[in-house]
Amino acid sequence: MISEINPMCLIDGYKADHRRQYPKGTEFVYSNFTPRQTRVEGVTEIVFFGLQYFIKEYLIDRWNKGFFNLPKEQVVKAYKRRMNNYLGPDAIPVEHIEELHDLGYLPIRIKAVPEGTLVPIGVPPLTITNTIPKFFWLTNYFETLMSNVLWKPITSATTAFLYRKRFEEYAKRTGYDRSFIQWQGHDFSFRGMSGVEDALMSGAGHLLSFTGTDTIPAIDFLEMYYNADSDKELIGGSVPATEHSVMCMGEKESEIDTFRRLITEIYPSGIVSIVSDTWDFWKVMTEYLPALKDEIMARNGRVVIRPDSGEPVRIICGDEETSASFLTDAQIKGAYELLWDTFGGKINAKGYKELDPHVGLIYGDSITLQRQLEILKRLEAKGFAFSNGVLGIGSFTYEYVTRDTYGFAMKATWGQVNGLPKDIFKNPKTDSGFKKSAKGLLMVYEEEGTLKLEDRCSRESEAAGLLDIVFENGVLLRDHTLADIRARVAEKYTNV
Repeated sequence: MISEINPMCLIDGYKADHRRQYPKGTEFVYSNFTPRQTRVEGVTEIVFFGLQYFIKEYLIDRWNKGFFNLPKEQVVKAYKRRMNNYLGPDAIPVEHIEELHDLGYLPIRIKAVPEGTLVPIGVPPLTITNTIPKFFWLTNYFETLMSNVLWKPITSATTAFLYRKRFEEYAKRTGYDRSFIQWQGHDFSFRGMSGVEDALMSGAGHLLSFTGTDTIPAIDFLEMYYNADSDKELIGGSVPATEHSVMCMGEKESEIDTFRRLITEIYPSGIVSIVSDTWDFWKVMTEYLPALKDEIMARNGRVVIRPDSGEPVRIICGDEETSASFLTDAQIKGAYELLWDTFGGKINAKGYKELDPHVGLIYGDSITLQRQLEILKRLEAKGFAFSNGVLGIGSFTYEYVTRDTYGFAMKATWGQVNGLPKDIFKNPKTDSGFKKSAKGLLMVYEEEGTLKLEDRCSRESEAAGLLDIVFENGVLLRDHTLADIRARVAEKYTNV
């Protein structure tokens, strides 16, 4: 349905008549899209991602199908009907719509840093301006849509990067094989996201830093918009896994038989994940798994235990804080140590315990960055490397965010009226200061490995900056691959 909406109507309502509100003689409007603040402790940079999708889907495909490729009379009539019903009869003239249709393309220019780049808070990853004076109104006409589409993939890509960076840090500290880290953050978010597009954009952002995902269509998204090819590269993957309905149908009294059937008959080799908290998780850990030890150790593969309820840190790491009289020995030890007690493992070169490769653990309920840190810290303190562990990162992470998590906004900073350039800005006295905008033309440059912003630039300085033309006059000029973007991101998280 959304694809059938006139793209001229994909705006906040007040945008409809801004064209007439600009000063007479306005020729150019130059704006930027910037993360203005951070509400995540310790985060000072975002991972730029999603622009290529926005351009291909919203600036090219939808404008061609829903506007330029349709008869002018049809699109103008549809737009006029909507505006008449919305603001009143003939409230919005349509001559500019007719002129744009006659032109046959979007006369705008977007400049940006490469996707996958880490961009500091306060530095714009992109700018946008019109290329033909009479279409000055188009620049900020896209503010609504650009803000709506871009903040989520950037925020999710940034969050995934933070998870990945911390896994990398603790792998180095505790000495386990870093090749497994790409699987240690697994996207569990699909069912909890606010719509399919939301899930796909977020899921694609996750896959910049990891390969583990249950959001299958995020793989299609990256093939469609980022030149990925699952026949030639690993975009995303997973393993066979049970759910509670499967275990419930097997009945409580015969749960151990369900485990045995899964690991010996259905999946006699390879990796299989088994949800284990359907009735009594601690019974599974202390009775069923020891009873199944021989079968598990005889397999060529890994049995992954999945607790799915309770407080994640305590379930995985144990609980040594609550009064022992209320806890069993199993609860005090936690799932990871119990797996060691049953199946053993090895002491690595840095002196940390690594579980036997025949077993592992995944936990995906209510995982957050803070809980990830607590899990890794507590296991390290107990002498364990999280070498066989995976965290399912769900909507509790990826949906508990807003556009204001990093303060994204698109604002105009320069214009031209009757041939005269104008540096413009906003700085509300009623604001705390973060809404203060840059001023004039902008140059993004690099200093000591970090991107920086210089405003009030000359046209020559602006042109010499690191923002390259990505889209101009209806044409995509730079087409990234997933592999390229992943490489840029990896360069940052591997240097923790």
